Order: sequence, then C-alpha cells, then structure tokens
Amino acid sequence: MSVASFLQSAHPTAFSFEVLPPLRGKSIESVYRTIDRLMPFNPAYINITTHRTETIYHEVQEGMFEKLSVRSRPGTVAIAAALKGRYGIPAVPHVICSGFSRAEIECELVDLSFLDITDLIVLRGDRARGENRFVPTPGGHEHAEQLCRQVNDFNAGLLIDGTQSDPLATPFTYGVAGYPEKHEEAMNPDTDLAYLKAKVEAGAQYIVTQMFFDNSRYFHFVERVRQAGINVPVIPGIKPLTTLNHRSMLPKTFHIDYPAELVKELQRCQNNDDVKALGVEWGIQQARELKEHGVPSIHFYSMNAAASIEKIAKAVY
Repeated sequence: MSVASFLQSAHPTAFSFEVLPPLRGKSIESVYRTIDRLMPFNPAYINITTHRTETIYHEVQEGMFEKLSVRSRPGTVAIAAALKGRYGIPAVPHVICSGFSRAEIECELVDLSFLDITDLIVLRGDRARGENRFVPTPGGHEHAEQLCRQVNDFNAGLLIDGTQSDPLATPFTYGVAGYPEKHEEAMNPDTDLAYLKAKVEAGAQYIVTQMFFDNSRYFHFVERVRQAGINVPVIPGIKPLTTLNHRSMLPKTFHIDYPAELVKELQRCQNNDDVKALGVEWGIQQARELKEHGVPSIHFYSMNAAASIEKIAKAVY
C-alpha cells in the first residue's frame, strides 16, 4: 500500500517523522541512531529531505576560480534505499525543483523507480542562499505544480525528450506541502490556497503542513482547504522547540507565529534545557489534541529533536 493510500484509509492516528541526510562525507550512522530511537513507536513512513545544489567558487590558482555546483547533503536516493532495506517501512524522499533541472529530476525518478521507491513528497524547495526571490535552475521548474506534472508524465512513460515508453507498473504517488500560516511568498492566504489547489488538481494525494505551534491555525487551515474543494488528507507537521535560538530563528526562517501562551512560557526560559522541557510539554499538548481530532498522522520534524520526539511519542502513542 502506498503512503497516499494508507493516509486515505481508516486507521488510528499514525506516527511519522522526517530525517536529514548527513553532511557530505559524513556517516549515515547518525541517521540510523535517530531512526532506531523512534522505531518503537511504529512509524508508518519516514520522509527524507533533499537539499538544493549550491554554486561555490574554488580557487584553483592565485586570482583564478573554478565554478562548482555542490550539495552539502547529497545521497537522498541512496539513503531512501538504505532505510527501506534496513527497516522495511516506506521511505519517502523529497523531490524538489530548487537547484535541479528537469533532466536531473528525471534521472532521480529513474533511480527511485528502479529501487521500487514510489512514495514521494513533491516540493518547490527553498530559494538559493543570497537570493531575494526564487530563481529556477536553467531547464528546471518554477513551481511545484510543474514538477507534479513531470512526475505524472513519467508515470505515463513520457520522458522530457518526448520519448514514449510503457507506463510504470507501479506509478509514483506523492504529497505536497501546505502552509497553515501562508507561504512567505504568497500575496495573501487566498492565493496561497489557490496554488495548493492547483497542486492537488495536478495529482497530489495528500498535504503535509509546515510546522505550526498553534493547533487552531491547523484546524482553520483544514476548514479553508475543505471549503476550497480540496478533499485529500492534511497531515499536521510539528516540531519540538529545543534551544533558546528557536525563540527568534523559527519565526524568522519559517514565517510562523507563536501563540501568546507559548510566548509567555518561552520568555521564562533561561537556558536550552528549559526550552527542551517546554518543547516536550507543548508538543505533548499539541499532539494529544491533534490525535483526539483523529488526524490521519502526526508528522514530526526531527532535526536535532529526536530525544524530544521520543518523549512526546511515549506520552501520546
């Protein structure tokens, strides 16, 4: 059963989380340690982030530089294959527009199809460091909706050079991102919702939300999604607070607001241990309420937060 089919079926609220590929040249053991810690809670699937290619300039001799394209965290396809083989549960790699051409994306889809990894999250991805707006890679996509359509074409056996082959025996299914507090580049919530609907109409079978700390934002978002005629599952994504830096970094980076009650508690925190304790307490409160409302799954963003997620899951699952 695909992740999309599972999320659309009747089942108790599932547990899932996201892992970050290790930095280039580093061992996969850190990823395994995170997963091993969370396996007792029977994750329904594990998402794997993908990071865009960045341009760097390497000095080859005095005054002369070589332009290179690098990714600080490569290996998403390989990690997905390793996790599938090691744990036997669905691995869901992110496939993104940002930093990739259509040809590079097609090669990624070929590799994933060969490995029988057919659950995806389709995203536009972040803009390049230093850019004030998203600029697609030459030969790439500007919007996630376009990437959705490339996946659809690949499922049907149509390649980007116009070559037609047999449709995939097991086609890719995919989810997309949604923003309870609006994507930073959307002109207003209505245009943001219109872009989301276009992705679903293109073929997305579920939505995973950006992190939020106020459940009322999620519930209101789901209401608006349903009113817009979008009927696919909407999976809440949450992240435990773990450091004092999160007080300003998360709102700034992800364009989210903290509810007044959480702000009050964060202002009392004196160190990272205080924030971690609050993050667990708040995460339990969030997850319990979401579970009581029967959400299909609660998706945890686990970067540097596996220990906190373990404590939340013990209390909720």
